[in-house]
Amino acid sequence: MNTHSDTPGTPRILVVDDEPSMLLYTRTLLETERYSVDTASSGEEAIRKVQARAPDLMLLDMSMPTMSGLQTMEACKKLVPDQRIIMVSCVTDTNTVVQAMKLGALDYLTKPIYKAELDAVIRRSLSPRPLENDIPVIHFTATTDMEQIDPLDNDLFFLAVSPAMKQIRAQISIVAKVDVPILILGESGVGKEVLARLIHKLSHRAQKSFVRVNCAALPADLLESELFGYESGAFTGATRSKPGKFEMANHGTILMDEIGEMNPLLQAKLLHVLQDGQYSKLGGRSNVTADVRILAATNIDIQKAIAQKTFREDLFYRLNAFTMNVPPLRERREEIPALLKHYIARYAEKYNQPPLYESERLISACLRYHWPGNLRELGNFVKRYIVLQDETMAVAELEEKIRLLKVASPAPEKTNNHWDSGLKSLVRSSRDQTELKAIEEALSNTHWNRKLAAMRLNISYKALLNKIKQYHLKPPVLE
Repeated sequence: MNTHSDTPGTPRILVVDDEPSMLLYTRTLLETERYSVDTASSGEEAIRKVQARAPDLMLLDMSMPTMSGLQTMEACKKLVPDQRIIMVSCVTDTNTVVQAMKLGALDYLTKPIYKAELDAVIRRSLSPRPLENDIPVIHFTATTDMEQIDPLDNDLFFLAVSPAMKQIRAQISIVAKVDVPILILGESGVGKEVLARLIHKLSHRAQKSFVRVNCAALPADLLESELFGYESGAFTGATRSKPGKFEMANHGTILMDEIGEMNPLLQAKLLHVLQDGQYSKLGGRSNVTADVRILAATNIDIQKAIAQKTFREDLFYRLNAFTMNVPPLRERREEIPALLKHYIARYAEKYNQPPLYESERLISACLRYHWPGNLRELGNFVKRYIVLQDETMAVAELEEKIRLLKVASPAPEKTNNHWDSGLKSLVRSSRDQTELKAIEEALSNTHWNRKLAAMRLNISYKALLNKIKQYHLKPPVLE
């Protein structure tokens, strides 16, 4: 296949498909946007081209005869671990999508490919990790990384500033389109329900119901009737039939929150729903079909619960088609300033109080605190701050908690020492680390083409040269 001639600064895209007509069609769409396009008609050919010179992005067909898309993806990722790959297929095969995501696919396109969708996916996939856009979050200005999930509920939002949360957001954009069960793990208060609601919002079930069930809030017998409903006369006091949560969520999504607290006997009935898509109401004489997508969330150690026989292993494997681990707030502290800004504005409006300014003193204290209650604890802290309108008291509250934490842990981890060095030092350290990582990645991906790297980083060529000098970066020595 001929290769479109490279233009300096133009992203290079490799299209891999065994259908010549599809290669020509996709190439034409891309070249109208002035991308530099190369093609391969098999997985083997694609691997050779990646080995010779890795493209900026691959569009990879999942269904090819001699070497599948998954096999090709795995081989290319071994050659170039950070190779950006978009899956393309004429069918939405659940297992293939999940496996491709685990291998690191960025997004998913179904055939026929439409230009608007293709353009949007490519823009997202080629966008560099910005330098300047990360700094305002640390400097406490407004951020565009906050995604409102429900326009009527300001408490439901998804924030992706840290690398871990950006990766989770990318995974959600893919897995939301496929009806697989998802297990969401994380400490209490990290926002597991928010992830579930975002998955529902981005799925084809978005116009149907989203139903949440707290499995820890009710004893087993009441939880069973809550989930599956009951018929009239099923037990004493059941004078009329009642629909369960599964019936209410029909064609929609159900979140089984705190599923680790569910009684093992009830787990068996839930397993039956996952396996056969059917359940029976209490007192019912026939099975009811359940067209429901099941999401599950828990803060327990699942493997420990399985070992202790409090959680069924077969249910875990049914739920574990795809797992998302939400990191605690202390592992994504760079999001605290943006969260503070949002909560302060939100609760000032809610409680009809004058908006307060998040000073460096307040932010510094928030950054140094451990936040064992995660986002829930931070939100409650801001509520008190807004109601009392006393920054000195708010900071003193955090300082006392920090002091007690140091007393309880006299030998803190070295990696946390920089949080005590003051806000300006923290900002400078975070900025430098972000810049260095992004610059190294851009230079590596462009094979040290400085002009192209500068374009991808959205900075001037001269600025990049200064940064290379500042961080003492040197091109790799060719052997």
